[in-house]
Amino acid sequence: MSPTRPPRRRANGHLIFARQFFKHPRQIGSIIPSSSFLERRVIAAAALSTANVVVELGPGTGGMTQAMLQALPEHARLLSIEINPVFHEQVSKIRDDRLIAHLGSAADIRAIAASYGLALPDAIVSGIPFSTMSETLGSQILAEVASALADAGCFVAYQFNPRVAALGKPLLGPPEVSTELLNFPPMRVFRWAK
Repeated sequence: MSPTRPPRRRANGHLIFARQFFKHPRQIGSIIPSSSFLERRVIAAAALSTANVVVELGPGTGGMTQAMLQALPEHARLLSIEINPVFHEQVSKIRDDRLIAHLGSAADIRAIAASYGLALPDAIVSGIPFSTMSETLGSQILAEVASALADAGCFVAYQFNPRVAALGKPLLGPPEVSTELLNFPPMRVFRWAK
């Protein structure tokens, strides 16, 4: 069955995103969704054009999710894990047979992926804000990322704040870092290869 390509963005995506940011500022890294420039940078860093299984942590309203689906091969699977029920509902509306939208915690990547019969991911992409969560939770999520990745897999985190680099260094080593200025706010893209 060929995937159905959704429209690029729903008109009310920015409004939903802003409302949820003000309701849950510690769960959301920005007041508006990612720009297309940031989407392209993240997709290139994660090498999605050759991936089989990808996990997305914190898809928000699904802008990055849709961009990732457009970049993924037709046989690939994308598991999006979202803790916010409103965002999860938005991502669940994306019609693409390759997408699995899951309401849950990024701290449970392996168990969630296994529940869907997925192999270890070639890439894990994260937009969740490591700067606003406790050090304990951030380290727990990054330990889960490190153990969940397939051999030669990569972890890509796009963040306003560089805290993820410090949290990730003991588990993943030092990251490659680039900056996307054509995003509001400008975002750093951190990449670790296994």
